[in-house]
Amino acid sequence: MLASNTPASPPPAARTRLAEILTRSGALTEDQIKTVLGRKNDGGVSVVQMIVEAGFASEPDFLAAIGKALGMPCVRLNEVGIGNDVLSRLPAKVVFQYNVIPLKVENGTLQVVTSDPFNAHVIDALRLVSGMRIKLILSPSADIGKAINKFYGVGADTVERLIEDNVIEEESPESILTKVDLSDLDQEASIVKFVNQVVWEAYKDRATDIHFEPMEDELRIRYRVDGVLHQTSMPPQLKRFQAAIISRIKVMAGMDIAEKRKPQDGRIGLNIHGENLDIRVSTIPTVYGESVSLRLLTRGAGLLELSDIGLNKSDEKIIRKLIEKPHGILLVTGPTGSGKSTTLYSCLHTINSIDQRIITVEEPIEYEMPGINQIAVRPEIGLTFAVGLRHILRQDPDVIMVGEIRDYETAEIAIRASMTGHLVFSTLHTNDAAGAITRLTDMRIEPFLIASSVEAVIAQRLVRVLCDACKKPHVYEESFLKEINFPVGDGDAVCYESVGCEKCRKTGFMGRRGIFEVLVVDDAVRPLILGRESSSAIKQVAVKQGMRTLREDGWVKVKAGRTSLEEVLRVTEEDA
Repeated sequence: MLASNTPASPPPAARTRLAEILTRSGALTEDQIKTVLGRKNDGGVSVVQMIVEAGFASEPDFLAAIGKALGMPCVRLNEVGIGNDVLSRLPAKVVFQYNVIPLKVENGTLQVVTSDPFNAHVIDALRLVSGMRIKLILSPSADIGKAINKFYGVGADTVERLIEDNVIEEESPESILTKVDLSDLDQEASIVKFVNQVVWEAYKDRATDIHFEPMEDELRIRYRVDGVLHQTSMPPQLKRFQAAIISRIKVMAGMDIAEKRKPQDGRIGLNIHGENLDIRVSTIPTVYGESVSLRLLTRGAGLLELSDIGLNKSDEKIIRKLIEKPHGILLVTGPTGSGKSTTLYSCLHTINSIDQRIITVEEPIEYEMPGINQIAVRPEIGLTFAVGLRHILRQDPDVIMVGEIRDYETAEIAIRASMTGHLVFSTLHTNDAAGAITRLTDMRIEPFLIASSVEAVIAQRLVRVLCDACKKPHVYEESFLKEINFPVGDGDAVCYESVGCEKCRKTGFMGRRGIFEVLVVDDAVRPLILGRESSSAIKQVAVKQGMRTLREDGWVKVKAGRTSLEEVLRVTEEDA
C-alpha cells in the first residue's frame, strides 16, 4: 500500500535539519525560517507551498536555491521530452497522487521530477512501486501538472483505476448500459470524476467548448480556446469507456440515454472547485457513436464594459450616444461565436438603471444580469422569439433585447416596437454591417420601415490578442503589405507576430478582443435604403461618411501591437 502524500509535521530532529537546509539555501531570512518552522501543518500543505503562499519567495526561485543547497538539479519540463518506456515506470495514479513525473533512467536509477524535496515518503513510495533507485529532480508544480496531462493524458489516473477495478469490459454500448449503474460507481474512480476532470481542465485552459468525438479507434476530445480547436492528450484506453462517458454526460444534462438515433439538447449546472458553470450540451449521432459538444458558460461572469470590448474611441462615443436614445433599433451582426452577445450585454449593462425596465428574450440566456428580466426561448412549448417579443410589449418595457432576428414575424414586431417608443437590441447573421439592411429587405420588411427604425448596425469579429510575454516584432515585405491594403509609410507602425511560451500554452495568444464596423443610418444612408440599393453601395457611402471597415479596424489593432496581421486576415474579408 502506498504511503500518504500528506506531509506530516516533522519531528524535532527533522525540523532542525529543515532549518539547516533553509538557512544554507539563503532563500529566506531568519525570521521567515522561524515562521515556517513554527507554522502548524494541519492541511497537508508542503513546506514549499507554505513558503510560496506566505509570499516569502516565488516557487521557481525557491526551488533553484534549495536545489543548489541539496545538490538536486532543476529543470523546466517544457524544454524536455520523455519516452514511453520511462513513463511506464510509474503508474498514472502514483504520478497524479504525488504530482511527480519520471524523467529518465540512468545507470539503473529512475530520475523523478518533484516540486517537494522535503517529503520523505515520496522516495519510499516511488522506490516500492518502480523497484528502482530514485533520484529527485526539482521543477515547479505547475510545470509538472502540465507535463502529466501532456504525457499521461487528462484523467489518466481515473481511467487506470477503472481498468484495474474492471468496472467496464469491452462490450457493446447496449450491454454496458444495462450492466452498469453510473450513479453507483466509486466517486473517487468513476466516470463522474473523469468527466469533471475534463471539464475542469477545459475551464483552466480558458476553453469555451469541449467536443467528444468518437472515431474508429479512439474517443477524441478537443477544446476550443480563443476560437481555435486544440486536441487534448487523453489516455489511449479511453475508447473502451466511450459509451459510459457519453451516457454520464446525457444523465447530467437530463437527456434520454436510451435514445441514440436523434440529436438532443440539454443543460448542466456544475460546481467544480468553487466555480459555478452553466454547460449547454448537444448530441448528434455519427458513424462511430454519439458526438457530444459542451459549451461552457461561467455563471456570474464579469460583464465587459463598452470600453473593454475593443471599440475605438470614436465608435464607442457613437454607440454610447445611440443606446441613450428612447427608441430605435441597434443591430449587431457577425457569424456564430463572434462576440455579438457580449456586445449586446455590454450595452444593456451600460444603460441598466432603476428607472429603466429592460426585458430580453434569448436562446439561451448566456449571462444572468441583475435588474433585467430575461426570458429563455423554448420552441418545444411554442415560446419562440416572435411569441416572446409580442408578449414583452404588454409588459411596459423601455428597452427590449431579442437574441436573434430569424424570420419576418420577429423582424416586423421588433421594428413596430421601435416605432412605438421602445429601444430594441438584436442580432443578425450577415458578413458586414451593410449586409444587415439587405438581409431585412430579403425578409420582406419594407425599406421605409428599415430606414425609419434602424439607428445603426455594428458588424464585428473576434481576433486573438497577442501574448505580451512572447510576441516579437516582425518586418513584412512592402509589396505584401500593399497587396493586402495595409497602410504603410506611417513611420511608427510596428507589426508583431505570435511566438508561443508557457504562459500562453505555446499558442502565442491570450484571450480575444473585437474588431468593429459601425454603420450609422443617417441622412446619407437612408435614401439608399429607400431606393433598395445594394449592400456594397451602402457600404461605400458609409465609408465616405467616416465608417471604418472591419479590416481597417483590424489594421489599427495590428499597428497597436494588440494582434497579428495574419489574425486579421484570418477573420476578415478583403474590402471591395
